Amino acid sequence: MDRVRSVLALCAATVLAVPGITALSSAARAADADLARNGGFEAGLDGWTCTAGSVVNSPVRSGGSALKATPAGSDNARCAQTVTVKPDSQYTLAGYVRGDYAYLGASGTGTTDVSAWTQSAPDWQRLTTTFRTGASTTKVTIYTHGWYGTGAYHADDISLVGPGVDAGQPPAAPTTPTVGTVTSTSVALSWPSVPGATGYSIHRNNTKIQSASGTSATVSGLSPSTAYSFQITAVNEAGESAKSPAVTATTTSGPGGGDPADLPAHALVGYLHASFANGAGYTRMADVPDSWEVIDLAFGEPTSTTSGDIRFDRCPATECPNVESDAEFKAAIKAKQAAGKKVLISIGGQNGQVQLTTTAARDTFVSSVSKIIDTYGLDGLDIDFEGHSLSLNADDTDFKNPKTPVIVNLISAVKSLKAKYGDDFVLTMAPETFFVQLGYQYYGTGKWGGQDPRAGAYLPVIHALRDDLTLLHVQDYNSGPIMGLDNQYHSMGGADFHIAMTDMLLTGFPVAGDANNVFPPLRPDQIAIGMPATTNAGNGHVPSSETNKALDCLTKKTNCGSYTTHGTWPALRGLMTWSINWDRFGGWEFSKNFDGYFG
Repeated sequence: MDRVRSVLALCAATVLAVPGITALSSAARAADADLARNGGFEAGLDGWTCTAGSVVNSPVRSGGSALKATPAGSDNARCAQTVTVKPDSQYTLAGYVRGDYAYLGASGTGTTDVSAWTQSAPDWQRLTTTFRTGASTTKVTIYTHGWYGTGAYHADDISLVGPGVDAGQPPAAPTTPTVGTVTSTSVALSWPSVPGATGYSIHRNNTKIQSASGTSATVSGLSPSTAYSFQITAVNEAGESAKSPAVTATTTSGPGGGDPADLPAHALVGYLHASFANGAGYTRMADVPDSWEVIDLAFGEPTSTTSGDIRFDRCPATECPNVESDAEFKAAIKAKQAAGKKVLISIGGQNGQVQLTTTAARDTFVSSVSKIIDTYGLDGLDIDFEGHSLSLNADDTDFKNPKTPVIVNLISAVKSLKAKYGDDFVLTMAPETFFVQLGYQYYGTGKWGGQDPRAGAYLPVIHALRDDLTLLHVQDYNSGPIMGLDNQYHSMGGADFHIAMTDMLLTGFPVAGDANNVFPPLRPDQIAIGMPATTNAGNGHVPSSETNKALDCLTKKTNCGSYTTHGTWPALRGLMTWSINWDRFGGWEFSKNFDGYFG
């Protein structure tokens, strides 16, 4: 849809450029006002919804900030806000832009939607256009965007001048919020509704942290055993109310969050080819070195994509001549556990597509996974859903409140397993970057459709299970370039990629560029960095020196290179690798380096 509008805008702009034809203009009248909110981006992206935008301090046209937005793929980096206007009234939209193919426009005018554009603006260039609202139009959307496949554009000092509208009074302040369920990392809050409010904002320790459309919210990403102060404000078109009286809540003690007390401070996680051999050969459970604290059995796979019936078949002797017997395998698992190791069943992998489309499939998933865990006496579950296992329906736009059956049923199934096996149940996840960090730019099909519905599809699963999650080890391999929090693309092959991708998980990020919809950070003890053990194991392998640079930067803030992290996390849990078998094939270089680094 945006592509069509942009093409029409291009045609319209061309017509206006013909000699003898001029755009309408209107001088601001005494009663006119600038109705654009935060048009200079001095308050960040407040008031704007952007698919791929951020605020920068240079270059700026005036003040201290400007917008930078980078088109990519099928996204034209649109930033927009909806403004209340008077019907049948004249308005002038203006702003300054830099870069190639920068657009400024208004839609929903009720008459003729308008835009102005420039093909090239090496320095700040003013764009302006006018429109008249329809007889019943009370809101219009103003926007900027770039063009597909071109570079970043900048915008600043955007204004919409015309008759103002009396928006009335801001709502009254809410009464004192009530504290609900408190965990080591989250606090649930609720409050009475306020007449005239269209939404609410949650403030933690006097800082606004998130918005809510209803009268309850859960604040996540908190630290254990820490006291927090919370206040609520009510908002409507006229503004924001005063803050409610404060309420204090103290999170429970750690480790919490699905973190077993006996998992070491720094842990090495590896996948053991237990159901196949491939080029790395078969490694017996008893031969796995003590370096590995978490051993994921690869893989449990479904009988069919939508059955939910997971089976774990050990590697046959025809493929793995040195495979041990079931009795020896189970005995070796017990020996590993006696030594403090965790052994999990990993579900999925490249070939194991799992789609829990029905509640029947969900229940079958729970029963069949439970059978595997009980048969081999395992410590928990690793979710390694890849490919087309997870995707989002077109109307599923809020990662905090998912609607898609395959997402909702997976969350429910894992919670059932956690409830069945208790606090010592180990839960890990190994999503690809496409399903997690890509969510910074894209989420599902997007507000205007056309995007890959799998983009960011792990985010609602991670968020719903964050208090049960032991480890998240995103696969920082077999990945395309991903935009980091510096709004630059990062590619595999060096420490930079691992630093940028991990920083996103530990800092949190707005989903699909929406500053009011932020994925909260995870605790550092919940994060392990996923890497291939050798060049044979997967695209994106880095030498040990680059691995150590990434660890130095994230845990010590040294050797960071060009990327600046948003913190220092000495409690980062460790590394995950595909795979134990490939590490053995490579002379155990990966695990030996880990042992040498952490001692």
